[in-house]
Amino acid sequence: MPEVLVLYYSVGGSVRELAELVAQGIERVPGAAARVRTVPKIPASAAPESGPPYAELADLETCAGLALGSPTRFGNMAAPLKHFLDGTGELWRRGALAGKPACVFTASASMHGGQETTLLTMMLPLLHHGMLVMGIPYTEVQLDATRSGGTPYGASHVSGIADDRPVTDSERALAIAQGRRLAELALKLAR
Repeated sequence: MPEVLVLYYSVGGSVRELAELVAQGIERVPGAAARVRTVPKIPASAAPESGPPYAELADLETCAGLALGSPTRFGNMAAPLKHFLDGTGELWRRGALAGKPACVFTASASMHGGQETTLLTMMLPLLHHGMLVMGIPYTEVQLDATRSGGTPYGASHVSGIADDRPVTDSERALAIAQGRRLAELALKLAR
């Protein structure tokens, strides 16, 4: 069964929750499975205390698709995720990710915290790897209805300064829809 990798970094739990929702969307597609992985803080600890294991390059190489998530840090992805991606040069050299579908997701403390620039900058290494980057189309009605997170560039969540705002119904629906679309595309490309 083709596995779609959901790779993320999370500090306060918001991105982790989005990752779980994206994985739910993947799992709703018959014939697809989600593999959820995270990356360590910098400097790295030996193993995660809880949650999914740390990602390895083999997770990327063997996946049928990739959903990449990070908190927004001044309009950019968090350093631990960037550090992991910076170590994928060997995969890039061999074209190991070329032709695989990918999407991105994020969370920020405020509505204007740089979600869209974070999503766009997260796409750059994926494009260099030759991945087929997809967003969320406006055929997803929640995209037009959301008054919080959610963009055509990818699922997102406005978590609040104290990371205490729950994921809204619209944000939830968009994250699940994004995972479903990614899995459907991965299965079509795997044929």
